[in-house]
Amino acid sequence: MKQMLHLIILACCLSACVDEDDFKDTPMDNFEALWQLIDEHYCFLDYKQIDWNAIHAKYAPQVKASKTEENLFEVLGNMLAELKDGHVNLYTTHNMARYWDWYESYPRNFSEELVERYLGQGYRISGGLEYTILSDNIGYVYFGSFSSAAGNGSLSEMLDYFSLCDGLIIDVRQNGGGNLTTADRIAARFTNEKTLVGYICHKTGKGHSDFSAPEPIYLEPSDRIRWQKPVVVLTNRHSYSATNYFANIMSQLPLVTLMGDQTGGGSGMPFTSELPNGWGVRFSACPILNAEKQHTEFGIEPDIHVDMEEDDQRQGIDTMIEAARTFLKSK
Repeated sequence: MKQMLHLIILACCLSACVDEDDFKDTPMDNFEALWQLIDEHYCFLDYKQIDWNAIHAKYAPQVKASKTEENLFEVLGNMLAELKDGHVNLYTTHNMARYWDWYESYPRNFSEELVERYLGQGYRISGGLEYTILSDNIGYVYFGSFSSAAGNGSLSEMLDYFSLCDGLIIDVRQNGGGNLTTADRIAARFTNEKTLVGYICHKTGKGHSDFSAPEPIYLEPSDRIRWQKPVVVLTNRHSYSATNYFANIMSQLPLVTLMGDQTGGGSGMPFTSELPNGWGVRFSACPILNAEKQHTEFGIEPDIHVDMEEDDQRQGIDTMIEAARTFLKSK
């Protein structure tokens, strides 16, 4: 799987190189360079049914009317927001244009204070893994970022610690993503056989639908300690990017149940480029599909939908953790 990810990243980078057209450092040329970059290399224009020519017509007059760098930045940021993609950003030395409606417009379904309460004072920490055994003999691990470490040694130590537990909760709420290799490394502890978990495509031309045939992505079982009991993965709308990828993988495995709220999505492998004025641009270049060759750009539905209840929170209870405990004890 690690080799496959390297090939995926290479394919995205090779297919997303920006043509060196003669754009100058003027407001209109920066606009045209950005519009062309998205037109030729962004991977979801057809899937999201975005009329990118109409977007050009909408924002070109605004660029012509812009008087300052800040005006230009605002116009270009608003244009990129039309893509409705949290992987799309415009970077300057003074600001970053971003699209966060993929989670800000939804219930938070998370309380850091409550997670700390469930972990208790004596919980264990190993890299990005924070874990404990709850009073009903259910293992609980919170993993807040796939950019944090989760080495094989740490995973083996954690699973050995949970060996006598009846079930396991993996909480990836508020995990905005990170390293796909880390997601694979963790997921590999929950399967005993090679499993098809998705597909990758890359751009083969400048047309909106110019993609390679879907290439399969397989999860290989770890050759170290593997978990053999029921698992619940808790998600919310802030479970994004590599966490969306992780949720998709785990949803393919027989002992795993997704619970909570729909993930935030973010299934496009991001690529970065630069405008003539030096502003950086990040955008989705290669789509990753699920095992049924369907997009997960807008998120993955849980097997069991659970929201946090305000009355529970006031009483120091995490509705979603408690629902996971009840489910696992019934197995």
